[in-house]
Amino acid sequence: MIWQSESKQDVVAALGTNVTMGLSKQEVAQARKTYGLNVLREKPPVSWIRRFFGQFANAMVIILIIAALISIGINVYNWFRGYEVNWVDPIAILLIVFLNALLGSIQESRAEAAIAALRGLSAPSAHVIRDGQRQTISANELVPGDVMLLEAGDLIPADGRLIETVSFRVDESMLTGESIPAEKDADQIVSSVAQIGDRCNMAYSGCVVSYGKATAVVTDIGMNTEIGKIALLLEREKKSDTPLQSKLAELGKKLGFLALCICALIFVIGLLDGLNVLDMFMTSVSLAVAAIPEGLPTVVTIVLAVGVQRMAAKNAIVRRLPAVETLGCASVICTDKTGTLTQNKMTLVRCYVGGHIVYLDDAPNSATTNLIRLAALCTDGDVSLQDGEEVAEGDPTETAILSYSLRHKMAKSLLMGEYPRVGEIPFDSDRKLMTSVHLVDGRHLVIVKGAPDILLSRCPEVDVDTVMKANYTMGKEALRVLAVGYKYIDELPVVLTPEDMETGLTFAGLLGMIDPPRPEAVAAIQQCKSAHIRTVMITGDHVVTASAIGRMLGILDRDDQALSGAELAALSDDELFQNIRRYRVYARVSPTDKLRIIKAWQRAGEIVAMTGDGVNDAPALKVADIGCAMGRTGTDVAKGAADIVLTDDNFATVVTAVRRGRCIYDNIRKAVHFLLSCNLGEILVVLVAMLLWKESPLLPIQLLWVNLVTDSLPALALGLEPGDPDIMKRRPRAKTEGIFSGGLAAAAIWQGVMIGALTLVAYALGRQTGNIKLAETMAFATMAFSELVHAFNTRSTHSLFRIGLHTNLWMIGAFVLSSALLIVPLCWPLAQGVFHVVTMTADTWWIVIALSLAPLVIMELYKLLSCLSHRTSKDKEEPADELDCRRHWGGCGAAR
Repeated sequence: MIWQSESKQDVVAALGTNVTMGLSKQEVAQARKTYGLNVLREKPPVSWIRRFFGQFANAMVIILIIAALISIGINVYNWFRGYEVNWVDPIAILLIVFLNALLGSIQESRAEAAIAALRGLSAPSAHVIRDGQRQTISANELVPGDVMLLEAGDLIPADGRLIETVSFRVDESMLTGESIPAEKDADQIVSSVAQIGDRCNMAYSGCVVSYGKATAVVTDIGMNTEIGKIALLLEREKKSDTPLQSKLAELGKKLGFLALCICALIFVIGLLDGLNVLDMFMTSVSLAVAAIPEGLPTVVTIVLAVGVQRMAAKNAIVRRLPAVETLGCASVICTDKTGTLTQNKMTLVRCYVGGHIVYLDDAPNSATTNLIRLAALCTDGDVSLQDGEEVAEGDPTETAILSYSLRHKMAKSLLMGEYPRVGEIPFDSDRKLMTSVHLVDGRHLVIVKGAPDILLSRCPEVDVDTVMKANYTMGKEALRVLAVGYKYIDELPVVLTPEDMETGLTFAGLLGMIDPPRPEAVAAIQQCKSAHIRTVMITGDHVVTASAIGRMLGILDRDDQALSGAELAALSDDELFQNIRRYRVYARVSPTDKLRIIKAWQRAGEIVAMTGDGVNDAPALKVADIGCAMGRTGTDVAKGAADIVLTDDNFATVVTAVRRGRCIYDNIRKAVHFLLSCNLGEILVVLVAMLLWKESPLLPIQLLWVNLVTDSLPALALGLEPGDPDIMKRRPRAKTEGIFSGGLAAAAIWQGVMIGALTLVAYALGRQTGNIKLAETMAFATMAFSELVHAFNTRSTHSLFRIGLHTNLWMIGAFVLSSALLIVPLCWPLAQGVFHVVTMTADTWWIVIALSLAPLVIMELYKLLSCLSHRTSKDKEEPADELDCRRHWGGCGAAR
């Protein structure tokens, strides 16, 4: 049965209950056998051990474990042969793997947290009628057919059909996203396809009663409630891997295949040349270990962790490390309106008085002051100052009036002291009016406020058409409009009735309120446009309100770009997918609608970020590529399902996080570029040397030391590079874009060839002396120091002289420390024996230094030629002059 579409009499009959007597004990016991307890189903928790070991199901992690085992095998072999052993590398690899698994297991279980938060929303108690008596019971004990008694401030414990309402309003923002409490009417019958926000005869579990009282019959409990349905969505929807996770997994598989090929190739070459089988096996295995950038997971983890710290300082708390990078490639941001794009505070901004619409930005005139004074007196809410901040209590439209009056020295307490209230007729959803009576100079002032069309019918001497035009104009601007009227009476009746008090009024004016856009949100949306990121508003408000706010923010250009929930429901998934780029504002939507919108964008190949704060947003936050929950107004459910929590509930913070994410991804690419070019250089040295001289110029322990010392620290410093100034003017990268896109693979290969060639030159020059140990030492030193110098080249596509050394002091520190660690085995006699190197002469040192600095000279010339080529192709009629190329040294040609 669709409860909102049935009369209350039919609902009561269908549930077999009695509004006056409620259920009996026997009926409750029978219902509990049928329906169970009023609780949300708890998902079986995943054990910590299972979660921990689940982190190892990753190609890169598996390769690292294999690398560690191979390193251990090499050390064991060396130990048996009587050689020196080095346990640093395998211990470092295993430590990396362990830390990654530990971090991942700690950060997991977001779905379990979301379900737990949903269970926490259940009210601890409920007021019901059973056996003809009012009782207070645990909310868990409610069953369908129970008669609930609801009052202002109550947390509704179950879904129910309203039977009787008295000025009843419910805050349903957690389900609908609508900021204004929904007015309820038990006598209404609603369409079967109506959205939650339009079901005025229903009360839903987890929502809060903001005004009035009501009686309702429980229709659904537990997982059958609207909150329960959201819990089911959270259980069913799985979080997909982030783009970074996918790309690193892909990289791990490729490197694993490469490592196996290298092992086989070097081993076969050695066998064909008649070399010792065991020695060739150990050389090929050590080279395969060198081919794997062991430092990459550490670099990625630390870079993301640093990004988390920096984002936390910018009001964004990251719950999952990969989420930082994912934000950087977001191409669509689906955002809630209330509190995110707007201030989540109804504000009085317009009034219509004396035949004119008046903007309330400036100090009010006498006519405006009189209108606001009348409206403030006719309110039940209150606004006071506590520690310099306004604290509001009551209906948002009333507190908007009171806040304005407080700021203009008309505090309600002062007004009530001057014009005491002596009578009132509370607001009623049928009348849509509220009346209060005040004592003024011995007479009684009757003030009425409410719906303009209703109030104007009680004002005999007003030009209704003119006022309604003003009302229409204010309504088009998404203002919530109230009308105010008044009259004086000499004597106060014993019984106040609407028929006596709310007729023969003098029209005072109209008041227009709105939840205004955040000023910083407007600027942030413009920044999104320049970054080629589409902003889509998804809200529970009516389409007129949503469209008006969308126009103010710069999201909406035309009215046909807005779609209501009913119109969305009429579209199939394929139709929505085909038209997804057409719509920018979605109004009056359900949690399922939000999922459909996000999945349609994802189907279109976009990476989607979603912001939200309510329970209704939780499934969408989970299924989006990146979910951002509000920290101040957000529910625990939303925070539990999200990847990032915004502590200031500000859309501008999302844009700041996008910039940080783009910067982080760039830095990770730089680290990958550096590591692969270095490792490819090492592979090339051994491979070519085996072909030319039937021997490897780099021993296994030397390869491992170079990888450990020259890779980790400089790669980590690359991860701390500041972002390029134009980073928010690029297009977001496509979801299908590989980590090697934009020429990174080609650059890594030819630069690896460059490093390998320089090392081979050093080895060849050393061989000419007739001292093979000196040749190996020169190759080892040239390889290590040229890699450290090359780290500066990968900092940017711009010239090093343009970006400056001082812009990343971490790189200078990494260079100095790594150089010191490399000099130890080259100059310390005890370490020389371990690494099988000899002392170099001054002449050989100068050769090593010259070859090590060569990558910097080569790359600077390459960047200059790239700049000249780019400028010439861009404007052949005006070739770049010398000054222009100096200004753009190297960066303009290779920028992404």
